[in-house]
Amino acid sequence: MKDRIKDALEKVKSFKESSSEKIEEFRIEYLGQKGVVKSLFADFKTVSNQEKKEVGQLLNTLKNEIQDRIDTLKAKVSSDDSSSDNDSLDLTLPGNKFTLGSRHPISLVRNEIEDIFARMGFSISEGPEVEDDWHNFTALNFPEDHPARDMQDTFFVEGYDDKSLRTHTSSVQIRVMENEKPPLRSISPGRVYRNEAISARAHCFFHQIEGLYIDKQVTFKDLKYTLMQFAQQLFGTNTKIRLRPSYFPFTEPSAEMDISCFICNQEGCNICKYTGWVEILGCGMVDPNVLINSKIDPNEYSGYAFGMGIERITMLKFQINDIRLFYENDKYFTNQFKSYIV
Repeated sequence: MKDRIKDALEKVKSFKESSSEKIEEFRIEYLGQKGVVKSLFADFKTVSNQEKKEVGQLLNTLKNEIQDRIDTLKAKVSSDDSSSDNDSLDLTLPGNKFTLGSRHPISLVRNEIEDIFARMGFSISEGPEVEDDWHNFTALNFPEDHPARDMQDTFFVEGYDDKSLRTHTSSVQIRVMENEKPPLRSISPGRVYRNEAISARAHCFFHQIEGLYIDKQVTFKDLKYTLMQFAQQLFGTNTKIRLRPSYFPFTEPSAEMDISCFICNQEGCNICKYTGWVEILGCGMVDPNVLINSKIDPNEYSGYAFGMGIERITMLKFQINDIRLFYENDKYFTNQFKSYIV
């Protein structure tokens, strides 16, 4: 038994292989489940009591020597590999370039719109995306049984009778009127939600910017001038606007605003449906009932409001024909807008 241990110890000390594969074979041969050490420990039971102490010490020495030998050889192989890698590394080669990201086209247009109105003196207001019925509907002149509620397909929050995902950022305007005193001049950008079928022209969530101006003796003329300045700064100084009568529960009178088609210069194209005009927003004078609901005296103050979809304007500016492209996280799509400067 002692001779077998000493013979194995000699072989271990003489083992000098320098490849990872050979070292692993050596480990399995001596320390594996069917290896030399396991076999010797199995035969240790047959050793006489007088020799057990000496043989046991030899066995432990053998096991430790094998493990040390394996660790030493593995460290040497790893060091050689590292040196080889360093020798082949050409430090004169240029480094890998870091690819810079780009802003999303919706963010670009939103920032541009915000900058335009900021120069006109409008502040930016934000509010919650989960809204109560008062701010989302009732305060905006939507009675419970009013057919105007059918104009907005709403996502209601399960378990709450009066909670829903906001259908417009007009709810933020109510909060502004409730918490601040006139004069008020504010825009409310943000994401809104409507239960609509997703298609190339519509989505169940999108982005809006709504504007509000409340002061003494505000007239429709002020609204028209503000929107004309906005359109010319966003689409070009030659842009013309027209206002068509419309209906919204929270404004009276109300209008839809069209701009002259800047793609075909009003000669007619598929974007403007050969009319020369493209609709971009809705607007009107704030209904007196909305002012009363917000505790503002309509006999002393008046105001105007407007609202637009950022996706629609972005699609017009960049001639994008499918709204779904905005939400697919395709870097090849967003990288097209790197050169666009607000």
